[in-house]
Amino acid sequence: MKAVVCTEYGKLVELVERPDPVAGPGQVVVEVEAAGVNYVDGLMVGGTYQIRPPLPFTPGYEVAGLLADGTRVLAITGIGGYATHVVVPEAQAVPLPEGFDPRTAAAFAQSYCTARYALKERAGLRHGERVLVLGAGGGVGLAAIQVARALGAAVLAAASTPEKRERAARAGADEVIGYEGLKAAARRWGVDVVVDPVGGELSEEALRSLREGGRLLVVGFAGGGIPRLPTNQVLLRNRAVVGVDWGAWSMSHAAANRLMLQELLTMPGIDPAPPETRPLEEAGRAMDDLINRRVTGKIVLVPAS
Repeated sequence: MKAVVCTEYGKLVELVERPDPVAGPGQVVVEVEAAGVNYVDGLMVGGTYQIRPPLPFTPGYEVAGLLADGTRVLAITGIGGYATHVVVPEAQAVPLPEGFDPRTAAAFAQSYCTARYALKERAGLRHGERVLVLGAGGGVGLAAIQVARALGAAVLAAASTPEKRERAARAGADEVIGYEGLKAAARRWGVDVVVDPVGGELSEEALRSLREGGRLLVVGFAGGGIPRLPTNQVLLRNRAVVGVDWGAWSMSHAAANRLMLQELLTMPGIDPAPPETRPLEEAGRAMDDLINRRVTGKIVLVPAS
């Protein structure tokens, strides 16, 4: 098999030949058709994530592919997905609905599960509430738009470029704005919940825009800065700042996460856009583009046939 390997934190990965994997008890081998590229992959390779896999390791958080019996599955791998084959626990291989494209599936779990967990489990989103999505042109942002709409909320989407705003509009946002004048625009619109995968100065602006009982969901820091939020703004109007770590939750609640993923795969209103595809050997460049916010939507890596 071929696999992308990181031999030193902070260095670009390389494609190497490895022995074909063998499944142990309770495991299956997935022949990878596509591997999703996620922000966490780049952080792991850079050595800046809270989990530092022992070197050398193969990054790759999620894949879609075939089992030996021909069943097409989606699997959350954590690491190991940037390869032509990967071994996963059988319980983590979720069969795909008929006709669900494997390339789209490979970019599905991390973004949509994060959005669903954030909005429903952490924010307790109610039908008719109004949601502001920051980073609305990225993977989590686009997923949050569709999940919020599917749960009966209205969505104001904010993104940095015209291309990203256009993608957010296509995903179903009720209104799309840039970041200039964010607080004023959000206050006029009326916001109950903010989905924030960006961080930096935007987090405080979003917090200040929340109305009575509003919730700021801290999903990540793709903008590069971890904000220092004024707690008086949390106290005012009974606001809340809520952490969202779907990855840790999914590892300790595997059965519940599998049910959530199965629900999302067939939920009305969930229609992920096809991702950009790149060959497996371009893994390093793909992660760099994602970390530096040069990507709209999602990227998947496709092994050569």
